[in-house]
Amino acid sequence: MSKHLIQVIDDYAETKGDQVAYAYDGEQYTYTELKAYSDALAEHIDAMNLPLGQPIIIFGGKSFSMIVAFLAAVKSGHAYIPVDINSPKERLEMINQIAKPVAVIATEELPTQLADIPEINAKQLEQICLEKVDYHLTHPITGDQTYYIIFTSGTTGIPKGVEISYNNLISFVDWIVGDEFKLPADLQMLQQPAYSFDLSVMSLYPTLYQGGTLHVLSKKTTDNFIVLFTALRTMPINVWVSTPSFVDICLLEPTFDEAHYPKLQNFLFCGEELTHKTAAALKKRFPDAHIFNTYGPTESTVAITEIEITNEVLDEYERLPIGYVKPAMNARVVDENGSYITDGKKGELVIYGANVSKGYINNPEKNAKAFFKIGDQQAYRTGDIVTMAPDGLLRYFGRKDFQIKLNGFRIELEDVSALVSKEEHVKQAVVVPKYNSQHTVSMLIAYVVPAVHHFKTNLELTAAIKKNLAGDMMNYMIPQKIVYQKSLPLSSNGKVDIKAVITAVNSQ
Repeated sequence: MSKHLIQVIDDYAETKGDQVAYAYDGEQYTYTELKAYSDALAEHIDAMNLPLGQPIIIFGGKSFSMIVAFLAAVKSGHAYIPVDINSPKERLEMINQIAKPVAVIATEELPTQLADIPEINAKQLEQICLEKVDYHLTHPITGDQTYYIIFTSGTTGIPKGVEISYNNLISFVDWIVGDEFKLPADLQMLQQPAYSFDLSVMSLYPTLYQGGTLHVLSKKTTDNFIVLFTALRTMPINVWVSTPSFVDICLLEPTFDEAHYPKLQNFLFCGEELTHKTAAALKKRFPDAHIFNTYGPTESTVAITEIEITNEVLDEYERLPIGYVKPAMNARVVDENGSYITDGKKGELVIYGANVSKGYINNPEKNAKAFFKIGDQQAYRTGDIVTMAPDGLLRYFGRKDFQIKLNGFRIELEDVSALVSKEEHVKQAVVVPKYNSQHTVSMLIAYVVPAVHHFKTNLELTAAIKKNLAGDMMNYMIPQKIVYQKSLPLSSNGKVDIKAVITAVNSQ
């Protein structure tokens, strides 16, 4: 990419200004509007005289204002931190404490006021974006500067902010729009996940870079099956990006097939394991479509491997491979001592190269454990157990630690256990995954030793615990089931034996 990514997107305002960039909730916004609004906001941010290079929180849902704010932040020399509207106020406050942003842009009303930093609220934002300006792109985020920061869950309830640089992002975008994925020239791409989830980047920037259209689903739409399919039928999408869990929901609808979606010829999956069952069902519904399985932790800029799931791949593998490493990236499989495994046996995947994050913002302790150098390249210990075939094909076999994926969201079990244990009706707790026959996590189950309480039934107790947890954690982190115990099993060193609980839950 010779031109700056932002310049490429801006140029479409001149060459195809009436092209729809963003279609959301019955409204359409053009590339002319995207440039005009983001220019006006960037000029306003410049006038605030904020320290350059320091991040800005951008809070909201899926409205057009979100990507306007993303581009404006980058134009004005600031990384952005997307925080979803469904985040509890405690998470927003923790992100503010950790990242130390210099401003917050609230496209929706904040759940709590952030002290000591300026705020642009939704009403102000609307007025700012209507101003006519002649903005010049002189100091955008570039090179190794941080472009965006995605916060994942962290141990002991403290989230970690993954810093992704401009160079990281460009390496990813160049790959997605290259030859591997066989994408159409006129991208009409589905945008399904929240912007606080890095899978959203897989649709957002490749589409804008190509001058295509993002067809955006709100959480309100995806939460209602009837509304979802009413919306999908109106979308002229030709590229689908989502977690496998989301397409599983869509496969429940009999009309989700090639006959009813003739333009839909490309599927890209990331965020969690794509099961054989899901891929086979999708291939049956869309026999002529290209279905790609990709893999990558947030620390690797969305995804770094790919493989097209053909009928031959389905025939050969019961558990699908995660693919081959992209150009400018490298992978090693290591044993517990960090030594190479070269015989195809299982070990931890270590990745290094152009896509690897700079690290976690303001978190030197976690950085020292996860990131290091191989030669002059940034490397990351993924914690994922894989095998590597002689031709480089990677196959995934679960987590090294207790970090799991549920519906595409990365969750650290210690994180959830710590938050559940803090609830007033809980004396002690451990949260573990329940796996299904396809080796993916179907739910979280909490084993709880309850504190003294006044409830007449466990049902009432469970309702009270879940109500309180909703104020402290994201919905996807709340255990779906609570099992009450007099005590939790302990390991020989006196700690709660999480592995024993996992075994008990998954042997039932």
